[in-house]
Amino acid sequence: MPYDLSDKLVIGISSRALFDLEVENAIYDEQGVETYADYQRAHENDPLQPGTAFPLVKALLRLNELIPERRLVEVVVISRNTPDTGLRAFNAIAAHKLDISRAAFTGGGPTAPYLQAFKIDLFLSRDTGDVQEAIDAGVAAAQLYAAPLDYSAPDNQIRIAFDGDAVLFSAESERIFAEKGLEAFARHEQRHRKKAMKEGPFAKLLLALSAIQKQFPPKQCPVRIAIVTARNSPAHQRVIHTLRTWNVTVDEAFFLGGLNKAEVLQAFGAHMFFDDQEGHVQKAAVVVPSGRVPYKGGTLEGGRVARGRGSKG
Repeated sequence: MPYDLSDKLVIGISSRALFDLEVENAIYDEQGVETYADYQRAHENDPLQPGTAFPLVKALLRLNELIPERRLVEVVVISRNTPDTGLRAFNAIAAHKLDISRAAFTGGGPTAPYLQAFKIDLFLSRDTGDVQEAIDAGVAAAQLYAAPLDYSAPDNQIRIAFDGDAVLFSAESERIFAEKGLEAFARHEQRHRKKAMKEGPFAKLLLALSAIQKQFPPKQCPVRIAIVTARNSPAHQRVIHTLRTWNVTVDEAFFLGGLNKAEVLQAFGAHMFFDDQEGHVQKAAVVVPSGRVPYKGGTLEGGRVARGRGSKG
C-alpha cells in the first residue's frame, strides 16, 4: 500500500540547513564542483555538526513518539547534491539518530519542482534562489541564517514564532505601509479591523501546526506558537479577528510597535523565527534560529529584487 504524506506535516530541508556545511559550501563556491565532490567523498564518514534547523527538526520528529501508531511529522532532505555527494548527509543523519529516510538529490538541478511531489508544507534552505523558487511555486519556505552561538533549544516543547504581514498574512497591508507610510497604514487597518486578512505564504503551515496542537490537551501540548509583529494598538485588532476567522488560537502574541524583536524571541525561546524583513531576521538570528521569508517574485510591488549567490546543499 502506498505511503500517504497528505495527513502529515512534511518538512523539506536542504542538507546545509540541517547540518553545518559552510566549509564545504565555500569549497564549492571557490574551487568548483569537482573539488567539492572529491572533498565530500573523502570526508563522507566524518561527523557533521548541527546546522540552523537541526534543533527544530529534532524536536518535530519527537512528536512521532507521542501518539502510538500515528506519525504526525515527516522530514525529507531536498538537496542539489548528487546521490553520491549526498551520502555524507545520510551518514550524518544516521550518526545523529534522526528518523529521516526520504530524500531528493537533484544533481545541481532545481529543487522547487519536487516540493509538490513530496507534499512539502515547509521548505528550509540556506540558498536564496531555492527558497525564492519555492515561494514562487506556492510553498512556504525560508532562507535560514547562520545558527546563533550558544543557543540552547527548549526542552519538551517546540516553540515557533512568526511575523504577521507578508508571512502569516498577505503583503497587502505591508504594501500600503511601504508605499504610503505609517498613517495610511493605520487608517487602512482601523477601517478594516474586523475584516480578515488574506492568507500569506505561511498560513497553511500555521493551520497545520494548529491541527497538531488539537491532538493534545492544552496543558500538555508539545507545540507552542507565537506571533511577534511590529504592529501595535489599534492595528492589533485585525490580527485577532483574522485568527478568529481562521479558527486558530496562538499561544502568545507580541505587538511591539517597532521595538527590537530579538529580546522577546530570546525570552520566548524560539526553535525558529520567520520574518520577511532582513533587518529583523539579522537581529533575531543572533539569539534564535531564524529564517527570512521572501516576497513572491522577490519583490514587494516594484521594490528591489533580492537575489543571493548559489550554493550546494
